[in-house]
Amino acid sequence: MGRAGPSRAARAEPPRRTSLAALGLLAALGLLLDSGDGQLQTPCRIQKCTTDFVSLTSHLNSALESFDLEFCKALRAYSSCTYRNSKVCRGNLVYHSAVLGISDLMNQRNCSKDGPTSSSNPEVTHDPCNYGGHTEAREHQGGEKTPPPTYLFCGLFGDPHLRTFKDHFQTCKVEGAWPLIDNNYLSVQVTNVPVVAGSSATATNKITIIFKSHQDCTDQKVYQAVTDDLPAAFVDGTTSGGDGNTKSLRIVEKVSGKYVEMHARYIGTTVYIRQLGHYLTLAIRMPQELVMAYEENQDLQLCVNGCPSSERIDNSGHLPLPVMGHLLPQRGSAHPQSVYTLETATTKCHEKMLLKDIYFYSCVFDLLTTGDANFTAAAHSALQDVESLHPRKEHWHIFPSSEGGGVGKGSKIFVGLGLVCLILVGFL
Repeated sequence: MGRAGPSRAARAEPPRRTSLAALGLLAALGLLLDSGDGQLQTPCRIQKCTTDFVSLTSHLNSALESFDLEFCKALRAYSSCTYRNSKVCRGNLVYHSAVLGISDLMNQRNCSKDGPTSSSNPEVTHDPCNYGGHTEAREHQGGEKTPPPTYLFCGLFGDPHLRTFKDHFQTCKVEGAWPLIDNNYLSVQVTNVPVVAGSSATATNKITIIFKSHQDCTDQKVYQAVTDDLPAAFVDGTTSGGDGNTKSLRIVEKVSGKYVEMHARYIGTTVYIRQLGHYLTLAIRMPQELVMAYEENQDLQLCVNGCPSSERIDNSGHLPLPVMGHLLPQRGSAHPQSVYTLETATTKCHEKMLLKDIYFYSCVFDLLTTGDANFTAAAHSALQDVESLHPRKEHWHIFPSSEGGGVGKGSKIFVGLGLVCLILVGFL
């Protein structure tokens, strides 16, 4: 960041006039155009970013020594706002004009990209490493109010069963390493291995999470869990990110070696990881605007777009017989699922789950497929995680008979799962 002083102010006067002209252009563009283009119903909010920047800089006096300092802080806040909207504003002319304008202004003012940022309202103080605090500060502003953030839920458990951010349900093969989440703030990768010899059924035995560095809130932190090694620390041995007072990122061990939680305040994200039997489950809640902050080359995300069609066991909600031949070992071969019939599997799952929702049918499906009773606990825990993290209570339970209830077509898979359970009896 440049040094402030009378001599520098005199030398910098021509660029300053250019800066103010560019500022005026950005403000005009932002106020004239407003794009509603976005995904998952997230609008491009570049107009709000520009309006906040104008508000932060309109009162600054270029003759004061503090001008450069405050102007750079406002530019970094503006840059951060555009970065958060990079995905939903892609293709928006105003957004790209703002990004170029910010870069030009930062070069003119010799502003560093890293450093403190201005509050959207100088009179309101908030913790920059508390995502929820950002919303509270915006609520105190006059004029347009920013609605509270929308949170999304994703979960993976069992054979494996995937609940996407869109509340679609799928049962997938996805053997090997696959990205669940890969955006500008967080990466989550899971590794799935075969459960039964001769079967395409898989389950998760490794989870890798990368919390990407974010301003002054945290350095990059990497977490890795594998079967029988569910640590309560990041790979560097630490249990938190940020300074000792802030702790904007932390790990909490709930059950030693079996259940950990990760809380990232700076991105409003919570992650649960459990080991049940020999396999791992994952549940995550994350703000929608951050979920959608990713580039074109990051589009392979199971939590966002679901499993590729070639990796799905279901086909439009049903499991066709040719797939079933691959799903189970050949008749007469030794396989542990033979210990369960449809009746005994249903009884076993009913001990944990009284409601016959998607998690109940997942439990029955997994018992008949693998014969591993630990999958009962996995389905039950997955439902508990939904109840803890999913922001909309009316979507906690999805029943096989529900059609178009706002939860997505993926829920119809479990109509097929009920039929599959009957088909499986013929293989046992």
